[in-house]
Amino acid sequence: MASYLLASPTFLGAILFSFLALFLLPQPALAISRHYKFNIELQNVTRLCHTKSIVTVNGKFPGPRIVAREGDRLIIKVVNHVPNNISIHWHGIRQLRSGWFDGPGYITQCPIQTNQIYVYNYTIVGQRGTLFWHAHISWLRATVYGPIVILPKLGVPYPFTKPDKEIPPILFGEWFNTDTEAVISQALQTGGGPNVSDAYTINGLPGPLYNCSSDKGTFDNTTVAGILQYKSPFKTPALPQFKPSLPALNDTAFAFNFTSTLRSLASPQYPANVPQTVDKNLFFTIGLGTNPCPKNQTCQGPNNSTKFAASDGRLPNQKLPPPPADLPKC
Repeated sequence: MASYLLASPTFLGAILFSFLALFLLPQPALAISRHYKFNIELQNVTRLCHTKSIVTVNGKFPGPRIVAREGDRLIIKVVNHVPNNISIHWHGIRQLRSGWFDGPGYITQCPIQTNQIYVYNYTIVGQRGTLFWHAHISWLRATVYGPIVILPKLGVPYPFTKPDKEIPPILFGEWFNTDTEAVISQALQTGGGPNVSDAYTINGLPGPLYNCSSDKGTFDNTTVAGILQYKSPFKTPALPQFKPSLPALNDTAFAFNFTSTLRSLASPQYPANVPQTVDKNLFFTIGLGTNPCPKNQTCQGPNNSTKFAASDGRLPNQKLPPPPADLPKC
């Protein structure tokens, strides 16, 4: 009987149909673990005719690009080969129950000391888009930074019309001819603001508008150029150089007017479900959680008589896990 069933065309057809149906069903968007290694090392870099040794990741300025998909797990091994202590912050990443890997030095972790290693391990939850990572101690972020590109899950479209072409991330930064650690050190000693940078940069390059930068700036080779020949002698000794009119470094009103125009996508797939009518005003106060200092102990909280406190989640999947064993020591 069993042999007859196996040889039966009806049985074989049913098996084939089952396999086809299983194959044609929507496949789940499986997340994966992505591994990166950040070697913190010194590198000689020349900008504006000044060569200096800067702190970099893998010898690159700006640093390498991290690419992942929503739901992926990022495992980033940071090895410190420089005299400076270092920590890396993943700017904009929601560290849900993974605050030990957020990166601000002396806040969520002690910095990674020379010749020490720390592995950042977190999952990207409910996010897609382009963010960036940077050093989060002293002014090392001036040279230690790079992009984080988060793609949608496999099979999930972009939250906007699919672009015809994707270009690499554009990173705005600043270049100091002097050591940035000396700049912030001087500011802390004098109590004044830090000296302004010598140039603004796009992807680490100052562009052709600064002196001694043309050999380091790049141009679009597809631009059409024309030569004008005048019939009569042109007596003007030099043509004026037209530079863009940029706002002042401290023009808060200009910055506010720009950022206040930014809006969410508010598409049918990603709606902005916010109330259209204000019918209630709420007043929130923000403070620090503290507990009284135990008897016969010395505490360093407010008034030296308290210690900071934080509440944890109620459910097991809401509680903050304990710090990893390799969390850097101060």
